[in-house]
Amino acid sequence: MSIEENKELGRELFARLSAGDVEGGLKLLSDDVVWWLAGKPELSPFAGTYTKERIAKLLYRMMGRLTNGLAMTVKTAVGEDNLVVLEIESHGELDNGRPYHNEYLILIRVADGMITEVREYNDTQHAHAVWIEP
Repeated sequence: MSIEENKELGRELFARLSAGDVEGGLKLLSDDVVWWLAGKPELSPFAGTYTKERIAKLLYRMMGRLTNGLAMTVKTAVGEDNLVVLEIESHGELDNGRPYHNEYLILIRVADGMITEVREYNDTQHAHAVWIEP
């Protein structure tokens, strides 16, 4: 795939997730995808490495807690070879009324038209404050 096609694949993943289409987003991931979330696993239950099955559970659980989904806007997409870097901003509200507005830098690797790796960097303090703290 071309660099532009790889960037479009990354955009499509987050467009599907924004639309609440977790299943459609998962179809863009290879079966052996590795999805890594920033943070210290001993400090955050979200941090660490996920398989496709595990990230699916997390995404469905997250979407179930959001009143109107999570709007994820890709602000910038840069690509080189099989690597895409996306700058993303999200907006949503949890079922407990807490607003969730995060910023991300996401690295995606693509092979054979599928996403094989995701490295997600975000404001872990904000995520913890909104999703974890009482």
